[in-house]
Amino acid sequence: MKRLYYIFLSSILVLSVSCKNESSKEIISEETPVKFIDQNDIERIEPPNWWTDFKNENLQLLVHHNNIGDYQPTINYQGVKIDNVSKAEKSNNYLFIDLIISESAQAGQFNIKFKNSDGKELIDVYELKSRVKPAEDYIGFNSSDAIYLITPDRFANANTNNDTPLSMEGQSALLEKTVDRKNDYARHGGDIEGMTNHLDYIHDLGFTAIWPQPLLTNDMKRGSYHGYAITDLYQIDPRFGTLEDYQELSQKAKEKGMKLIMDQVANHCGLNHWWMKDLPFKDWVNLQDNYEKNIDNWNNDVNINSNHRRTSNQDIYVSQFDKDGHSQGWFVSAMPDLNQRNPFMANYIIQNSIWWIETLQLDGIRQDTYPYPDKDFMSDWAGAIMTEYPNFNIVGEEWSYNPLLIGYWQDGANNKDGYDSNLKSTMDFAMQANVVNALNEQESWDKGLVKIYEGLANDFHYANPKSIMIFEGNHDMSRIFTQLNGDIVNTKMAVATYAMMPRILQMYYGTEILMNDFDKPGDHGLIRTDYPGGWQDDSKNAFTGKGLSAEEKDMQTFVSKVLNYRKTSKAIHDGKTVHFAPFMGTYFLFRTQGDETIVLILNKNDKPITIDLKRYAEIGLTGKNLKNILTGENFTWQDEIKLEKRGVMLLTTKK
Repeated sequence: MKRLYYIFLSSILVLSVSCKNESSKEIISEETPVKFIDQNDIERIEPPNWWTDFKNENLQLLVHHNNIGDYQPTINYQGVKIDNVSKAEKSNNYLFIDLIISESAQAGQFNIKFKNSDGKELIDVYELKSRVKPAEDYIGFNSSDAIYLITPDRFANANTNNDTPLSMEGQSALLEKTVDRKNDYARHGGDIEGMTNHLDYIHDLGFTAIWPQPLLTNDMKRGSYHGYAITDLYQIDPRFGTLEDYQELSQKAKEKGMKLIMDQVANHCGLNHWWMKDLPFKDWVNLQDNYEKNIDNWNNDVNINSNHRRTSNQDIYVSQFDKDGHSQGWFVSAMPDLNQRNPFMANYIIQNSIWWIETLQLDGIRQDTYPYPDKDFMSDWAGAIMTEYPNFNIVGEEWSYNPLLIGYWQDGANNKDGYDSNLKSTMDFAMQANVVNALNEQESWDKGLVKIYEGLANDFHYANPKSIMIFEGNHDMSRIFTQLNGDIVNTKMAVATYAMMPRILQMYYGTEILMNDFDKPGDHGLIRTDYPGGWQDDSKNAFTGKGLSAEEKDMQTFVSKVLNYRKTSKAIHDGKTVHFAPFMGTYFLFRTQGDETIVLILNKNDKPITIDLKRYAEIGLTGKNLKNILTGENFTWQDEIKLEKRGVMLLTTKK
């Protein structure tokens, strides 16, 4: 692994100018046991708890409280020692306490006592928990999985009582006061319980994992229903439910043999994050001087946006101006860009990810906007997680259509600059586009199905192709049905192709019922539209089939057949891949493992056509009986096959 910020080297933590950071090693854990006091005086300590038996014994606590910088902490608990205490340079309301939690530490509660020079004492309770299962048992998603991506606010509203959470005084507890389903950019009320209630539906479709968009608090005035403007990294947004609801979702999914992936954001937070009102350091966020100079008139015009030049991460000719402009510019004015080069911020983000893995018993992380943060930090972040959880998995979002850039971010890549991301998986935007173009274009030497053929040929570049995530669509792009111009046959061909590739598969909620954004193509609010049946008064219910058209029901059935076959297919999960160049408007791809061979046939011909099968003789199927996965019909592989109409055929030797 590359260097890890998570090592908490005191030489990094102690800043060179004493007025910026006062360190103390004089107050260490006391040796004589004292009585535990159940008292919580401190406004905020993060992480709010920790666990015993990590490989890394270091933990850094962020303490936020009025003038806490005037206090010295002590801890009296077996196996827990204060190694260093650091003040923040900009605000006296912070302390950063470096703990060493040794192997002898046992699960339990203990006090952290804070005392100032006047003798005033503050006391808080901290807890170490026992880990639920060994680190090796956290098994991440892989090529056997089909992942269902959900926009939680738009999926199902099971608990209307949490739509507009109230404070103790009976007022709205959050800045966005209402739900409005007629407004595509307002809150609609979907919640965690809504996802939990429909796990059977997702499971029966053939999915093996769910990936909800972020469920943490986004206390913004408007437009944060998507979850990516987080204002508290340790709190579930009350409009989605509670921490216990999230834990129940994880548990219920596991009971069905399904995995839970958490969407996380290391690059930015929401403008109303609590620390933006009291920044601890002068470099806690990027371009902080610009923000503070314009804080009373903050808007898009004064914000310095990222230049979005993601190639600056790999470009050997890149100027420092462009490189910094990409990684340090803000994504948007409402999302401050976090400075992961600040070691305290770096530790905070790493620990936050690990805290959620343990708290929710996660099976994976999807990391948003992966190429935007400091790339050395991202290597450290992924490395810290994979060191603790060697069988875990993380996928990073790299929105690029260039396989060179996609491959750069995968662990094991042979990068000339020596960079190792420690990231198992990245997203295959290139192949997603190749399939769409292949089906939309008229066939010619360099257009049409050849885009799939040549796209897969690029797999030689990837360190591990089957660990890359392919997808038909997501929350940021037009629905696949829209991308394919409302052509149902092409949509089926696309879904089947993505599902058969040597990849991890992800699909966006609603693809199975042909959800679209035809009215305003590319509009995010419409792409993330409400799932029919998720609200009590919906006239149409995709969960039960009520009100669905024949075409929508047929697509549901199609997806279920494909994914439920895929669920148990070793040939798709781990098999050898062989494909043939497009021929007469058709494309043949074979996946083989042991005695199972599955054949994907794409046919773009509107009229019947007969294909000579002798050109595929090397696969060794001659004389074998195969079953059509979609129709149940049997087929004997002989000299030729007649394809009656445009569409997809899936054949298998599996009995």
